[in-house]
Amino acid sequence: MKLFLPLLSSFLLTTALYSAPTQCEGLYYTNEAPDILNPKLQIKTKELCYSGFAIMHSGLSRTPLWAAEHLTKEGLRHKSKRTNDFHPEEQLSTDERAELADYARSGYDRGHLAPAADMGNKQAQHECFTLANMVPQNSENNRGIWSAIEGATRHLTKQKGSLYVITGVIFNGSQVKRIGGRVLVPTKLYKAIYDPARQAGAAYIVTNAPSNDYEVLSIAELEKQSGVRLFPKMSQSAKEDAMDLPDPQGYHGNSYNNTTNKDIMYLIEKLLKRMF
Repeated sequence: MKLFLPLLSSFLLTTALYSAPTQCEGLYYTNEAPDILNPKLQIKTKELCYSGFAIMHSGLSRTPLWAAEHLTKEGLRHKSKRTNDFHPEEQLSTDERAELADYARSGYDRGHLAPAADMGNKQAQHECFTLANMVPQNSENNRGIWSAIEGATRHLTKQKGSLYVITGVIFNGSQVKRIGGRVLVPTKLYKAIYDPARQAGAAYIVTNAPSNDYEVLSIAELEKQSGVRLFPKMSQSAKEDAMDLPDPQGYHGNSYNNTTNKDIMYLIEKLLKRMF
């Protein structure tokens, strides 16, 4: 019995660590959310479901850990006017959510994880501007290589017909920056892509810095770096083999949510800050 109790405790701990129930129907592959493997990331997490995407939010970082989307060729045919109505998330307590004041004069963009250009109707547009979908992102990175990666992912969706996408962040090191004294700044951002027809996947990853550099990783390698098991039903052999992803260079301006519009908004914001 003394031997059995530690084994039982170990089993229960493992089960809690690897279970990932979701209330967000149709947004994850086989309706199974990623598993958080790093216990430090599990604290104060809350799943948020929206019409076009799902969020796993962290009350410690006051950012999403990831956003999940099921992109389809048909869905991307629908366009909706970009709203830019950034707002705090009322589903979160005030001590665990980001506020607009946290980003003001921070020097960082409010970087979407689930992009506005993926949203096909007015409701989804409004929802994607919640600060629960935002991370502090270097402006050059956001408007440059990251915008291109978003465009390349939409291009790939139109080629393949259906993709499951998980866009997330990584916080590396003991000296992670904060804005507003509250919101953690991710050191890296990634976009993991799974093609259910081919049962294959891969991921783009970038450093949150003024650079156009990016890498393509296998899902297995990204899981090691992120501390998150991204596609629970994906075979380990498929995770080890990175499928080909399009070179994002050349996919700027893939839709209305392009670099030019982002630059215009950035200049307007800078002007308003100087005026007030």
